Amino acid sequence: MARKKRKVPAMNATSSADIAFMLLIFFLITTSMDTDMGLARRLPPPVPKDQKDKSDDINKRNLLVVLVNSNNEILCNGELIDIKQLKEKAKEFIDNPANDPHMPEKKEIDVPLFGKQMVTTQHVISLQNNRDTQYQAYIDVQNALVAAYNELRNEISMEKFGQKFSELTEEQQEAVMKIYPQHISEAEPKNYGGNK
Repeated sequence: MARKKRKVPAMNATSSADIAFMLLIFFLITTSMDTDMGLARRLPPPVPKDQKDKSDDINKRNLLVVLVNSNNEILCNGELIDIKQLKEKAKEFIDNPANDPHMPEKKEIDVPLFGKQMVTTQHVISLQNNRDTQYQAYIDVQNALVAAYNELRNEISMEKFGQKFSELTEEQQEAVMKIYPQHISEAEPKNYGGNK
């Protein structure tokens, strides 16, 4: 006698699609996703093609060239320095406390809330890097330069108003920024020393 094949009962799968959808929604809602934080930097607008290069117009004493080479070494006006030295060098350059003739020229301007102040309004820090420079080295240099401005602004804010720069009113912050305007020029990466 031949055996009859038993029929396997079919499973109703209509509700499993609903369950899978509900699980998906649950995990989407409860899972936190890592979001990358960007840099708080605003890129300069593109240079019009008919505009001439202004770097030739800058007096040499008003220019501090900071180069990060392909070995991630920092050259400050041609002198090899450590990242720890960069902030202090930049502060001295920006402020020119001794009115050194080899540093940015100082001009007397009338600053609201401060009165007449001797300020290095024409200074420019030119940040340059090689195409092979590591991104982290470039960011470290950029952070050191911004920290130099922040420290100078905090020092004068504490001296004049007894508060940090970030705690000042908008009017007070604008006055401090007139004394220490931030002039960091970021050049397009180049190949220095014949590296490809």
